Amino acid sequence: MLSILIPTYNYTIYNLIQEISRQAEAMAIPYEIIVSDDHSSQYQEENKKITSFPHTKYLEQTQNLGRTKNRELLAHTAKYSWILFLDADVIPASKDFIKNYIHAIHDEIDLIFGGISYQEKSPNKNQYLRWFYGKHREAQAVEKRQKHPWFVISQNLLSKKELFLKANVSKENRYGLDNLFSHQLKKLEARIIHIDNPIIHLGLEENPVFLKKSVEAVETTIHYEHIGMMESYVSRLQKSYQFLKRTKLTGLFVSLIQPLKKRIERNLLGKSPSLFLFDLYKLYHYTRLKKNRDA
Repeated sequence: MLSILIPTYNYTIYNLIQEISRQAEAMAIPYEIIVSDDHSSQYQEENKKITSFPHTKYLEQTQNLGRTKNRELLAHTAKYSWILFLDADVIPASKDFIKNYIHAIHDEIDLIFGGISYQEKSPNKNQYLRWFYGKHREAQAVEKRQKHPWFVISQNLLSKKELFLKANVSKENRYGLDNLFSHQLKKLEARIIHIDNPIIHLGLEENPVFLKKSVEAVETTIHYEHIGMMESYVSRLQKSYQFLKRTKLTGLFVSLIQPLKKRIERNLLGKSPSLFLFDLYKLYHYTRLKKNRDA
């Protein structure tokens, strides 16, 4: 009935598998748990202990595939028609996490998104930006998520296997592929429901790393636009750029933000980051990169 698939790289997964296994056993359903370690250099011996849990496999890759290829491999390995993808650095927010997903499965549904949450207490200051962004932008109530039903975050995703393999069109190891995946879901007219069944995202990047990855996500969006795999008006970032382009303000916008770039970065890496400045920062990089590509 259910294949629970978890890609991991240099992260300890024992506690996650212990909880998922306990919940799946309590449901008394056919299931499997498959973890694919993407050629890690840490935690292998600790992670191998998960094979003591029922119906659990631990695969070790001989070379680094990247998160997307690793997920593709897991999907092809899965023997059941419903596949639940979880990232390694999460934990279910509810003791009924598996039960909630099982009860939501229906023949006329292709994908179920349970949502993302974060710990209430803020982490240390070196990880504050990632936590603050996640709390205010990713941790959304069902009602708000349903307004844009095709947008999902792949950390916590229950999908029909067939749909996932159709929508997972990129095999490149890039950051920020959820927009592309969501765009494919919309193109495929996938039947999606949102439920209140979040995981807690624990693995927070340090501020400079998250800021760098955010710029990489902008580059990913432009890359897939350029090769025709993604439309140029999907995300709020893209729509903001289209407004600047229509009003012929792209050059003025870049020239205004450029002298402020370092000050914006200091704010984002500081103790009170502004999400408005974060949006401007990403829009600046998107606009600059688009102008350079079109030049």
